Amino acid sequence: MTSSIHNQPQPPQNVDLEKLKVFLVSNVSQTFENSPPSATERREVAMQILQNSYQRTNLKLAETLRIQLFRDVMDDLFGFGPIQPLLDDIDVSEVMVNGPRDVYVEKKGKLIKTNVAFDNDNHVLQIIDKIIMPLGRRIDADSPTVDARLPDGSRVNAVIQPVAIDGPTVTIRKFTKDKLTIAQLIEFGSISESMADFLRACVVSRLNIVISGGTGSGKTTLLNIVSSFIPSDERIVTIEDAAELQLHQDHVVRLETKPPNVEGHGSVSIRELVRNSLRMRPDRIIVGEVRGGEALDMLQAMNTGHDGSLTTLHANTPRDALSRLETMSLMAGLNMPLKVIREQIASAVDLIVQQSRLKDGSRKVTYITEVAGMEGDTIVMTDIFKFEQTGVDGEGKIIGELKPTGIRPLFGERLKAAGFNLTPQTFGVGSTDLFSESRSAPRRRR
Repeated sequence: MTSSIHNQPQPPQNVDLEKLKVFLVSNVSQTFENSPPSATERREVAMQILQNSYQRTNLKLAETLRIQLFRDVMDDLFGFGPIQPLLDDIDVSEVMVNGPRDVYVEKKGKLIKTNVAFDNDNHVLQIIDKIIMPLGRRIDADSPTVDARLPDGSRVNAVIQPVAIDGPTVTIRKFTKDKLTIAQLIEFGSISESMADFLRACVVSRLNIVISGGTGSGKTTLLNIVSSFIPSDERIVTIEDAAELQLHQDHVVRLETKPPNVEGHGSVSIRELVRNSLRMRPDRIIVGEVRGGEALDMLQAMNTGHDGSLTTLHANTPRDALSRLETMSLMAGLNMPLKVIREQIASAVDLIVQQSRLKDGSRKVTYITEVAGMEGDTIVMTDIFKFEQTGVDGEGKIIGELKPTGIRPLFGERLKAAGFNLTPQTFGVGSTDLFSESRSAPRRRR
């Protein structure tokens, strides 16, 4: 745990905080050999070495400055450098590094510029490498973008030169350390109790559900919560670009894509993982997000005995979600007629849950829409629940109500068969017999 004094960095002669920090980080790193296995013990040993190294400098910094310096050094050694305090701040939902001098955060839906700064571009690159190296990912001039995750599951995207013109860019979407529950979403006003009961019934009844929404709308968070309704005795296979889902069940197999190696070989795509998952005896398949040709494979899985599958995609409305599914299925390159693809979608997808981020920064489930089947060449959709905005208060907060439309779903008998006798009031219907009145069902293949 010690090394020769002659091999150690020499302290700076003048008080230059950046140089002093570099000296301390380097000194502790070189001295910190044969470290204890325990993370707590490692930090204690590092702090002792840091204090000894500081005393060697014979500097007398102000106590507040010294504490901040020590914190910065420890963050560089055990955390992610200057942005570690932002990652520790529970009020920060997103961290955005636009080069070494411009660091922004999102707090309560608002973007705020911070006074956090990196030393230079290389300092940012060191933090990026620290994030991606444990995951076996790489970033360089030939592959200047990367998707990764932090140990707590927070999503990371990094872009470097030559693509990022003004310096390395890092975007981190944080995951809350305390997993949100459906009860908390109801408390926040993101979903109503009736909508939550309905979604629980749909998941347990093995309906195929697509969660749609824009960037940062909370799709993955909602998918995590909805997936918690899956019975614990089922085998679940999750497929993601970067593993973010944090399922509550014990029997979960997590699969993650693999980027190509330096020679451009060895990549494993979501599409390949979806195909492979069919051989893994899954009761449920959960795809973190469909972005391309894997959408067709997902639809095929839903149509071939893997009911109860869940996925997310980017779209602004439920109708747009179906259009994106059509487009992504065409990207599979099989030259299928559009009508055939639409029939596949209408047969496979039962429900679309639209998650939206409103102008005031709040996130809500704005639509729960049934995919009712085909009428001619058109997919028929019916809103079961929706959010109706009624105004904006003096502070810019959006006022509205989450409420049922009064229309009952065609798959009501499947819910009954699974043991869910939802009351008429759940759907805003006054009838004593929830399914006494029947809707004329469009053609739907099963």
